[in-house]
Amino acid sequence: MFHRFTIRSLRPVLKYNKRLTISGLTLSSSVIIYHLNNTKIRNDILKPDQNGVTYENSLFISSQKELIEEEAQLRRQRINSTFGVVYRIKYLLKDYIWEPLLTIGRFLELSVIFLPCIISYPLTWFGNSRSFGNLLWYKILRIALENAGASFIKLGQWAGSRTDLFSQELCDELGNLHSNAKQHSIGYTKEILSQSFGGLPFDEIFESFNEKPIGVGAIAQVYLATLSKRLIDEIDDVSFIKSKRHWFFNKISNDPKPSPNQVVAIKVMHPNVVHTIKRDLNIMRFFANCINYIPTMEWVALPDEVRNFDILMNLQLDLRIEGLNLKKFQENYKDDFLINFPKPFLKFSNRFILVEEFINGISMSKLLELKVNNQLNDDVSKKLSDKIIDSFLQMLILNNFIHSDLHPGNIFVRFVKLNEFQNEVISSSNEKDQISTNLKNKTNEDLAKELIRLNQNGYYPEVCYIDAGLVTELDERNRVNFIALFNSLAEFDGYKAGELMIERSKTPETAVDPEIFALKVERLVDKIKQRTFTLGTVSIGDLLEKMLTMVRSHHVRMEGDFVSVVVAILLLEGIGRQLDPELDLFARCVYFTLINGIPE
Repeated sequence: MFHRFTIRSLRPVLKYNKRLTISGLTLSSSVIIYHLNNTKIRNDILKPDQNGVTYENSLFISSQKELIEEEAQLRRQRINSTFGVVYRIKYLLKDYIWEPLLTIGRFLELSVIFLPCIISYPLTWFGNSRSFGNLLWYKILRIALENAGASFIKLGQWAGSRTDLFSQELCDELGNLHSNAKQHSIGYTKEILSQSFGGLPFDEIFESFNEKPIGVGAIAQVYLATLSKRLIDEIDDVSFIKSKRHWFFNKISNDPKPSPNQVVAIKVMHPNVVHTIKRDLNIMRFFANCINYIPTMEWVALPDEVRNFDILMNLQLDLRIEGLNLKKFQENYKDDFLINFPKPFLKFSNRFILVEEFINGISMSKLLELKVNNQLNDDVSKKLSDKIIDSFLQMLILNNFIHSDLHPGNIFVRFVKLNEFQNEVISSSNEKDQISTNLKNKTNEDLAKELIRLNQNGYYPEVCYIDAGLVTELDERNRVNFIALFNSLAEFDGYKAGELMIERSKTPETAVDPEIFALKVERLVDKIKQRTFTLGTVSIGDLLEKMLTMVRSHHVRMEGDFVSVVVAILLLEGIGRQLDPELDLFARCVYFTLINGIPE
């Protein structure tokens, strides 16, 4: 579920990169030091670049330009200083000796990690993708990816979403990928937080700070804390800010502040993760170019895919982008009082830390567990399913701004009271937190009973989405293609849909037997049409999975945006159908479009 940009949209960044990219790296440790030790918190400085083709693309270009310009500025300052000759020699050694040696060292480390995959690869020569040998090799590959670090965990998760490129069995195995990221030390966390706030002592930044992370991911880990009242009160005091030489904002944003004693979630990026990812991307780029020369592999276009994966990773290496995504989601759903996203506190955030509202709710994973055990009240589960599906259709059809990681672990539910007109939440924040804390402390049996009681007393489920580091947007061209394809499917014109998929793919000339492909899509859509007319429920997930299998076998190279949308639909329909087995997402989608239309 990953965002993709066109090469045209990257030209502004590529132009800068040509001037400064050395040994394939555009970011050095000096930039991080410059950020934290030299001047300021970069909180609301990141503005969308006018050259971007989508909002997310604009943020990416702006972030990369900022990095490159700061690197250039820092180097100029040092080279023109009294010790300029020393710095010039230092940069030459770093760029042409030290960094290449570190990349070679990383390559040797990865060679050891992936050696079992290479040795066991002959297992895949016998039988089909479901054979024991293939399934065993997929498991060995998954374990290697988990041990290889953040870049390869993310690479595996990306590959697991691309059923248009890889077999369903491999994608299923990669779907079990777990981050083996080690928790970084509390000492590092305190150091980077103190530096981010201009060298303020750690105890002056927080009233309370839970030193045990509530989550550790491949790129960052998350803590719970309460910011100090003095810090919150004085954040808008320009004279106070200017009195702190290292804590000066170029702009004072109008974004909200946390209230006193409000618990916030603080995401802190791991040390050295930026450098490791950059070296890994260089290695991936090298092997992608080599594999591209293998006959029959050209249609996959691995160099292009690695280039897009590079963008995906860099989007996650600037936590301000996630904060701005959350802000945009909040704007999109400002009129829906039962959909919520964490409020980002951009005044307290920068590239390496993100401070946001802590959502105290019950995980969707827990509610699905109740449903599997027939313990979740049908009325509650139906309300949940309807709310989740409607919010997703708004993302997909109206907003063209889709959360790219909608698995149950990123969806939380709180229960709230509405006014007599049912158009406003009247539950206070304290009441929401008390109810959520009470629910989380109950056994499954008691939890099921309490949910029934809340439902009978007029409480409604409020759906909260977290972790918005990656989103999917369709640019103008892909949006037009999406609408045309959607209309063809809605009209049950399968042959036309198949033709459109080939004509508007990235490389129509690589498609194998396009006529047969279009006929297969036609037969598939006819089956859906028949089920619809017999009043049977249609699984749009089954339809899309079969279409992606055909895409892979006929070498139809789909745009990554399309595949991201498809995977998001598969995930959401899976959650919706677990909550409401009678869900017909296809019918809901058509109905939603008839009521709201499709914005051009």
